[in-house]
Amino acid sequence: MTIIYIGIGGFIGAISRYLLSRWLNNFLPSFPLGTLTVNVIGSFILGFVMYSVTAGRNISPELRDFITIGILGGFTTMSSFAYESFRIAELNQVILFTLNIVLNVVLCIMAVYAGRELALIVTK
Repeated sequence: MTIIYIGIGGFIGAISRYLLSRWLNNFLPSFPLGTLTVNVIGSFILGFVMYSVTAGRNISPELRDFITIGILGGFTTMSSFAYESFRIAELNQVILFTLNIVLNVVLCIMAVYAGRELALIVTK
């Protein structure tokens, strides 16, 4: 049954990623804003869920796997991030290349921290 939950979650995450990325990329066609956004949102949710569990929130293993492996596994886009970064570099867009890498790494780490902090507040 866990595999079915993860599969359904993956479907939800992948469709959500596609729709959100496609919509956001219309605003700034030369920069992969959609990938950046889904990576930050996914990092925040992963931080929130995992630190909620660590802080004592009772989340069933099935629900945790559905969200973290299924939805977030289908939603976050590290391979897209790597490909888009490489494509920007191939176009000799050094500033956009650097900005994309720095923003994805820094904002996603900050999002995990923010998710952790929210989990600690909510689970008190």
